[in-house]
Amino acid sequence: MNRSVRWALVLSGGGAKGFMHIGVLKALEAWGYPKPGLIVGTSMGAIVGGLYACGYSAEALEDIAVHQFDIRRFLDSSRFQLKGPVGRLMETGQMVSRFATKPGIDSGNRILAYLETLTNNKTIESLPIPFRCNAVDLITGKEVVIASGSLARAQRASMAFPAFFDPLIEGPQHLVDGGLVNNLPVYIARDLGYSRILAVDVGAFLLAKSSNLQTGPQVVYRALEVAISHIQRGDADRATLTLHPEDPATPLDFARAKHLISVGEDHALANQRAIEIFFSEGLFAHFQRRRGLQITN
Repeated sequence: MNRSVRWALVLSGGGAKGFMHIGVLKALEAWGYPKPGLIVGTSMGAIVGGLYACGYSAEALEDIAVHQFDIRRFLDSSRFQLKGPVGRLMETGQMVSRFATKPGIDSGNRILAYLETLTNNKTIESLPIPFRCNAVDLITGKEVVIASGSLARAQRASMAFPAFFDPLIEGPQHLVDGGLVNNLPVYIARDLGYSRILAVDVGAFLLAKSSNLQTGPQVVYRALEVAISHIQRGDADRATLTLHPEDPATPLDFARAKHLISVGEDHALANQRAIEIFFSEGLFAHFQRRRGLQITN
């Protein structure tokens, strides 16, 4: 193993399934591999990747995911938190009222405040590990790579799933989830000169269950998943090694954090040989990487 190898880590979006990224990071740390020289993230990958770039260990991220990150705690007022028939009726009324008059069901202000606390209001330029994330500007329709400024605001922009959260407004830009145009932006690492890139794609398109299509938010999220699955990937977005941990959990299953982290860790373990070759030096490893590293699903 080359402990000074220059490599980049790219983490996809996927809602709660992004917790699987933490499991992969746990495995890499346990095996003693060097930290990446660059981290690129989209949506939930921007949150996990940004916090890792901040200096959080995989163990600390697991603690946050399992014990703190209940998405319902960071939504406006009582939306999504009321129980019982009357509660559901009131919740529906709140959602319809806001959706009819505002850009999203939730403002995203509380989740932004939480991210600012977690990141200690750090800027991207000040991070121990260089970091980038992507978003989409609804005004121009173009992908935006965020490389400076508030880390928390960059994360909030990248995870602003349309209809769920208000866009993040930065000057003339109205920024939403980067996964709409590129859910695994490997090209960002390539453009910054990285040739050895490990990507983790938790956004595999799986068959949905009818029981997971019972509410408006579930249908909207699934419809966008379908659209994203049809985006064609070019050569610039092909990583040296791409891991594909999979689980039938929905992107809204934040309560299953511990299970999803273990899925990511188990997938890394199943592909330990490919990861070993990714970090190795010598002609054999070089030619193996050139030919393409095989993974086990």
